[in-house]
Formats: sequence, C-alpha cells, structure tokens
Amino acid sequence: MSRSQKADHELTEVLNQLWRLDTNRLKPGTDYIISLQGRAGYVAQGSNYARDRARAPLFTYVNEEKLKSIETYAHFINLLDNYETSTGVSETVTSEELQENRVFIDSMMETEVMKCAHKYLVEKRQSPSDTAQFKKQLYDIWFRLYHRDRSGGEDSCGFEHVFVGETKQGQEIMGLHNWVQFYLQEKHDHVDYKGYKARDNKDSPDEDDHVLNLQFSWKGLVKPIGGSFIGVSPEFEVALFTIIFLMSNEKMTSVVVKVDEYVLELVVYRHGRSIGTSYPKLLSSNNRDL
Repeated sequence: MSRSQKADHELTEVLNQLWRLDTNRLKPGTDYIISLQGRAGYVAQGSNYARDRARAPLFTYVNEEKLKSIETYAHFINLLDNYETSTGVSETVTSEELQENRVFIDSMMETEVMKCAHKYLVEKRQSPSDTAQFKKQLYDIWFRLYHRDRSGGEDSCGFEHVFVGETKQGQEIMGLHNWVQFYLQEKHDHVDYKGYKARDNKDSPDEDDHVLNLQFSWKGLVKPIGGSFIGVSPEFEVALFTIIFLMSNEKMTSVVVKVDEYVLELVVYRHGRSIGTSYPKLLSSNNRDL
C-alpha cells in the first residue's frame, strides 16, 4: 500500500469515527424534510441564468426549536448573523463578536466529535495537546481575518467563506456550503434552490442523503454547483475540514474518502495558516437503487 493510500485509509477511519460520534446530526424525515425536485441543468461559470428545476424550496421543514436547543447550533446561528457578506468590505469585529466566536469554539470542544478530532491531531503531531492551545489553533484556522480581495482590507475568514458565503464585487458566489445557512437564507428569500446536480438520471439522490450537490442562486447570483453536507452538526464539519487542512501543506488538498455510505471528494484550499475554502463533492452513494 502506498503512503498516500495508507493515509487515505487512516483518514477514512477517523472521519467515520467522527460520523458515528455525531449525535447532534439531525434525522432526515423527522427533524427536517427536504424536497429535491428536478435535476439542475448546465450553467457556465459566471453566467447568472439558471433554469429553475425546483419550484419549491429545498427545505420543506426544519425543526428550529430542536436546532436552537443544541448548544453548538445555537452559537453557530448567532455567528451567521455577524458577517457582512460582500468581500472587500472590511469586517468590523466587535468584542462581543470575538466573544461569540470563542463561545462557539468552546461549545464544540465539549462534543465527542471535536474531542476525537483533537486526539487524532495530537497523535499526528499536528495539534497541541493543551485544550486552550488547540482552541487558539482552531481560531486561527477558521476566524483569523485575511485579505481575499487585494484592493480591500481584511475582509474574509475561513468560517465566513465556508459557512456564511460571500459575494465577490456582486459577481460570483463564493462558499456557502452549509445547510443551516442555506435553510435560513432560503427562509428569508435570499436563496433560490434550482435543483440537484447529478451525472445522470440513475445517479439521482434520495431525500435522506446527508451529502448533496446543489445548484442555487443567492442574492441574484448563480452558483452552478455547490457541495453540501445536509443535517450534520457544525462541529462535524469543522472537525472534518480541520483534520484535512492540518494533514497537508498544499495550497489545495483533495482527498477521496468513504464516509458512511457516501464516496466523497473533500476539498480544502489553504490561505496561509487559515482555510480559504472547503467543501464536499458527492461522487457516489451506496444506497442508490440503480
């Protein structure tokens, strides 16, 4: 077995461990209901027109009471409100917001998912064993502000890009790979779901799938394809992408792993010591009735 195969095998193992420990993952059909509708068509990058193959929203129902009763989700939702989405607009970070970032990290550290990720990263000599130091490392990876737009100030961070989404001079959408934000934006009529992406008709997803490739428009801008976990907890995504980020020094890392029944390509872009972007791409799923 080559070194990279061994690494991927090991990575698959730890990511599946995180999956099994993710007790805050919501149950499809119970805690939330999605409506996949039609298969989305081809949209050229930079084009702002997409034929709408889905008349109704993606999310038919989400149990918000339940979401807000789970600590990590509650803090996560607070953070979503704090970001100004246009890149090039310097983020003004108030001390209260800094505190909310820390509280979110603290709440994640209480979960088995994050404890497992921490333990793995310490074994791999990628993270300090001291919890306070590890929290600082997480902070730098996800919340440290950097210039994404050369002309502007420190206008972006990994968390904002991946979980909140940002627009680039009103042109193309970047990020927004998180289902909770997608649901909230859809509820406020900012997101219009256009349909799911699949290679062919045989490959169509199920409504209880936890990973989907979606096409949508956000604030009038079209995202031709965006991969997203559905129903998983924020700590699961943060843990998973932190591990992939720290296990490689490349500017762009892409690994293919099988998590639960899903064969995924997990992609992480580095921006110095922080995450530039990270997302899953669903390659195939086991339970397809082909």
